[in-house]
Amino acid sequence: METKSHKQLHIFFFPYMVQGHFIPLINIARLFASRGVKSTLIATPLNAPLFSKAIQSSKKLGIDVDILVIKFPTEEVGLPQGCENANLVTTLEMNEKFIKATLLLQPQIEQILDKHRPHCLVADTFFPWATDVAAKFGIPRIIFHGMGFFALCASRSVALYEPHAKLSSDSEVFTIPNFPVEIKLTRSQMPNVPKQSAEITKLIKEARESGEKSYGSIVNSFYELEPAFADHYRTVFGRKAWHIGPVSAANKAADDEASLDQHECLNWLSSKKPNSVVYICFGSMTNFIDSQLLEIAAGLEASGQEFIWVVKREKNDKEEWLPEGFEERMEGKGLIIRGWAPQVPILEHQAIGAFVTHCGWNSILEGASAGVPMITWPVSADQFYNEKLVTEVLKTGVAVGAKQWGTGTFLDVKKEASVKREAIEKAVNQVMASEEAEGMRGRARVLREMAMRAVEEGGSSFSDLTSLIQEMGSLVA
Repeated sequence: METKSHKQLHIFFFPYMVQGHFIPLINIARLFASRGVKSTLIATPLNAPLFSKAIQSSKKLGIDVDILVIKFPTEEVGLPQGCENANLVTTLEMNEKFIKATLLLQPQIEQILDKHRPHCLVADTFFPWATDVAAKFGIPRIIFHGMGFFALCASRSVALYEPHAKLSSDSEVFTIPNFPVEIKLTRSQMPNVPKQSAEITKLIKEARESGEKSYGSIVNSFYELEPAFADHYRTVFGRKAWHIGPVSAANKAADDEASLDQHECLNWLSSKKPNSVVYICFGSMTNFIDSQLLEIAAGLEASGQEFIWVVKREKNDKEEWLPEGFEERMEGKGLIIRGWAPQVPILEHQAIGAFVTHCGWNSILEGASAGVPMITWPVSADQFYNEKLVTEVLKTGVAVGAKQWGTGTFLDVKKEASVKREAIEKAVNQVMASEEAEGMRGRARVLREMAMRAVEEGGSSFSDLTSLIQEMGSLVA
């Protein structure tokens, strides 16, 4: 019988069921496969086709990633059939059930680990039980957090010291303790889930504790982007971590081979001058109310800038989220895309001069890799931390003025827009046409060059991935 030491290194990748987490982990699996590692992704039936589509382009280059499909227990927890992606969660009650369903995945993961005996399990941070499962089979569990070093350090410091707990109001300012730079936030910008169940509270606690017990973390970032925070995470917090990103840039060769149809917006962009178009996209999870979308439209029109706006709305006869006659007035000047848009090709187009973003980590990295200044509009998760990295540390963008955590999500109970048109107009023109705009653009271009070098042979991320693979190999030799 062949021993482990003579086998090809085999790693399982288990992403959380939401685009912002499984897209980078798919890219990470492809990256490992390109370096000779046998890579297997674990997916549920609804998400498996999305996984397959994403890795098809790699096969032309001889990079193959396997997919194992497990059942997602929707019926067992009372979710609608097919609700296998967090994007489909629309209420607090559904969120509770979705989390319960992820807890029920443990027996299936144990079965496939027992059957296939991989050498390592890379599992999302939202599966805290994965550390103990991996230990049961004598293999290391590496965590994928879905965020960068800045947010990792900030969230850890806030969790440890709770500086916001003693404040008298939501608008009162606090400073993040034990942090490399001075960053101020308010309590309203901290996660605040109403009626949070004991089960969710327990899961968050367990996720934090599993991080302490895990072998280490894979971080989709590059050292040059946030060096002080990468060092802080490793030394002050004593956590093993490997920066191997931006993984979208690392997989660019494979993606360039893909025979994707040209999206109409790319042809539209090619008719525009360099740095003349604002790109607005808030990711797959954000769903603003009509009154907020109306303010965005009015702010864009008032700014006078050309734009591409990606919005989660179907085309209807009566669209109350748009000012009357808006699309007619904006014809040739603005383009609205309803649904999906090819974000990376858009950002990399020379016509793009600014990116209005919800500050999800994938979007922050894609904007940095494209060298585009940003207008930050955080909504939830780690996004308020990421905003501070962009506006105060990297100085490659400006804040639109979002103050409340949870807006644009199923937790949002407000009926009025939280950011007004005047603030949107001001932020857009500040990045596109102000005196400081060229400075931001120059710093963004430097980041783009750093990102490209990081994933090239000999670069910081390329070298860290090499070290990780060698370390995993030494554990099974």
